Amino acid sequence: MICGIDEAGRGPLAGPVCAAAVILPKDFPFEILNDSKKLKEKQREAARSLIIEKAFAWGIGWASFFEIDKINILKASLLAMKRAYEEMAEALKQGNGSAIESLTSIIDGLYAPDIPIPCTPMVKADAQIPEVMAASILAKTARDRLMGYYALFYPEYGYEKHKGYPTKSHREAVLTYGPSPIQRLTFKVKP
Repeated sequence: MICGIDEAGRGPLAGPVCAAAVILPKDFPFEILNDSKKLKEKQREAARSLIIEKAFAWGIGWASFFEIDKINILKASLLAMKRAYEEMAEALKQGNGSAIESLTSIIDGLYAPDIPIPCTPMVKADAQIPEVMAASILAKTARDRLMGYYALFYPEYGYEKHKGYPTKSHREAVLTYGPSPIQRLTFKVKP
């Protein structure tokens, strides 16, 4: 069995990084999957619902903006991936604990988190491997939802629109109002 792992939120100036770990069954409707960045929001949400409903096991992991500032974005991304794997592994143990013995993982990117199964990092795995596509979708939708929630508390920053990415409007808001309470302070904001 393959556990796909991917993250969302490495590039933003604000908010946490989110990762997901997913194991899909053989009868999953793979045609709905793609790299989360290539899907429209409604397509991602529809795929998210099916993944949560039909996945053999899945987990979400986070690393906060405090952790990103403390250990750097790469290490924080790997930490979020490890946490996602641990949550997924716990769910797997509840359903079929022996399945974990035959598990391998494919990670989107150049680096693998420190988890107790064989890992293969693969650049652009989120566009090639269904389990990684599913992880990409879960991570992106979870993070987007959280950034929409933050927008309720910090409406002047427009998080519901740009999700913390360094858009012109986000950079202008930071320069006008100062850093928000969820700002990654190790990232420089240029006009």
